[in-house]
Amino acid sequence: MNAKKFGRVAVLMGGTSSERNISLESGQCVLDALLRLGVDAYSIDVDERVAEVLYKEKPDRAFIVLHGTNGEDGVVQSLLDCLQIPYASTGAAASLLTMNKVYCKSLLRAYGIPVQSDIYLHSDMDCSKIIDSCSYPLCVKPIDNGSSYGVSKVEDKFALEDAIKLAGKFSSEIMLEPWVDGREFAVPVLDGRALPVVEIVTPEGEFYDYAAKYEKDTTQFLCPAPLNAVDTSLIQGLAEKAFSVTGCRYWARVDFLQDKSGNFYCLEVNTIPGMTSHSLVPMSAKEIGCSFDQLVWKILALSYEE
Repeated sequence: MNAKKFGRVAVLMGGTSSERNISLESGQCVLDALLRLGVDAYSIDVDERVAEVLYKEKPDRAFIVLHGTNGEDGVVQSLLDCLQIPYASTGAAASLLTMNKVYCKSLLRAYGIPVQSDIYLHSDMDCSKIIDSCSYPLCVKPIDNGSSYGVSKVEDKFALEDAIKLAGKFSSEIMLEPWVDGREFAVPVLDGRALPVVEIVTPEGEFYDYAAKYEKDTTQFLCPAPLNAVDTSLIQGLAEKAFSVTGCRYWARVDFLQDKSGNFYCLEVNTIPGMTSHSLVPMSAKEIGCSFDQLVWKILALSYEE
């Protein structure tokens, strides 16, 4: 395919969510790749004027590299649909569904994909009875945020109230899940097919929070993950099924935990994963001989072929 067939491509990055800085980094990496590939690409730093900017400039296509609220949750996707601008990401409805961890887990559970039990809270609720009835340790997280912002490991009821307050800074809706001491995996999915599994290994006593993802150099990423053939096939199959039943398209990343007994639990489906030089999707694609530039081209081409 000739790069000119894509027309003028707007890379949407930045945004107003707590993940703005990561989005800017991811977006710049994607933009640089498109330019190297000969695509007529340019960037739009998304803010409250994005509708006006898109209407005025009317790009031929958009490559969304926004993370978090108002970027990964169907808002920008709906705007692009209204403006009839095709885009290289999952559609609006599925983006909204997967961004909300409660909705997403309910659907995954209904289709037989293993997920953990959870307790839903609203930040304005009286949590005293819940605090007294919980078993510990717990994972407390906002239901519609990414990059592990507002996520806490809670060892006892005395720390739970503070963890709920922290999560409430990022979302008015909060989820409590049993804490799983085990292994963490990410499975990128490209065009409906799972790529090699990545295992995320943090130092003992730490968990994969924002600092571990983007600031520390002590986190290890093992690709392909050291799993036996049966478990590799299982987790890749679960990722492909999660991608399908949630209505994803083109690309995504599905995250899992494995407990000490070997059981896998799907954590979430990310419709716009990170695309920095150290992100997991490019790392996995590289394992099958797909360079960063080739990966970006493939994602954009998928949106053209539909």
